Amino acid sequence: MGGRGLRRLVIEDYLGKRARIYGGERAILVEVVPPGLDPAGRLSELSALAKTAGVVVVGTTVQRRERPDPATYIGKGKVLEVSELAKNLAADTLIFGVELTPAQARNLEEFTGLKIIDRSQLILDIFALHAGTKEAALAVELAQLRYLLPRLRGWGKALSDTGGIVGTMGPGETRLEQSRRAIRRRIQALERELKEAEQAREIRRSRRRRLGPPEIAILGYTNSGKSTLFNALTRGDAFVADQLFATLDTKVRRALLPDGRAALLTDTVGFIRDLPPQLIPAFHATLEAAREASLLLFVIDASSPAALEHLAVVRRVVFQEVLKPEDPRPPAIYVLNKMDLLVTPEDWARAESLLDQVQPGILVSAKTGENLRELRHLIAELLPRKPTETALAQYH
Repeated sequence: MGGRGLRRLVIEDYLGKRARIYGGERAILVEVVPPGLDPAGRLSELSALAKTAGVVVVGTTVQRRERPDPATYIGKGKVLEVSELAKNLAADTLIFGVELTPAQARNLEEFTGLKIIDRSQLILDIFALHAGTKEAALAVELAQLRYLLPRLRGWGKALSDTGGIVGTMGPGETRLEQSRRAIRRRIQALERELKEAEQAREIRRSRRRRLGPPEIAILGYTNSGKSTLFNALTRGDAFVADQLFATLDTKVRRALLPDGRAALLTDTVGFIRDLPPQLIPAFHATLEAAREASLLLFVIDASSPAALEHLAVVRRVVFQEVLKPEDPRPPAIYVLNKMDLLVTPEDWARAESLLDQVQPGILVSAKTGENLRELRHLIAELLPRKPTETALAQYH
């Protein structure tokens, strides 16, 4: 069975209303936060994710409690309250800001009669919508199937109908068990294809290391303006949109520095907090770009009140999961982007305070071009020289 047909069978026949996001759903966002914690930032990010997926957000609700309910994530009383709110707002979907357990999602669906989407499922669907290359599409499909497998369950006859057809384990095997085996086979096939793609990428990367100029990795939280900066520095045409995960496919372009040297800039997929672990393979190209880079550009949305928190997420992944303790640390520049959005004195004070905490750093606007000349000079100053830079002409 092909991958596309398998996904449709699995999702529609066996997941009940917990199918994927198709766009146009009317949803209520649900968050649980400990007392005293401001939920505004989390709700804002969840709303942006929903918007990127084409969802119409009609309401939000927050429950304050020390720990989630093990059965329904939100308490039983809150379940009734949200169900009533959904009726009043004509909502058909609840979107939760965390990854629910299979049991929590099943219980919530049965209690409310609504489609239940959690944060991981939402991000997976956004990745599926935006994957532009075959390798990215394969990685996302693999992530979706790994997410779905433990959540697979029978509905009606699907739970009890037995097979008895060629290829099954025997007449006692249910359609649900057959689907689980089909998913596992598809996962194994995807893993093989992605391993082959990774080997091909390693060959290209080895050639660049041997013949090419130094590499610069552009890293940052999703929607921090990485692609806009990439285009500005390389005169490239990477896709730019005011939405999360607009870039999923790693792009490499040549840029000329003020001192006459050339460098290869890599535009990478944006990071996000609590990234679904199933999606880590989709980040391999990004992680490899950071590992091979001679210089890192950390792009930060200077206009975001959560800029420091977002930077911490990116740094944690790069310095704890990408670069090993024994690996050399490449120099880094902290690019505080979107200075054109700094309007109030409070905006500027927050950005300048952030600049004091990240050095070497520079405030720029990739959109308007402000301070990009200074950034280019800073890159030329900090980018280590490679003996093979003179071989660039042969490579290009």
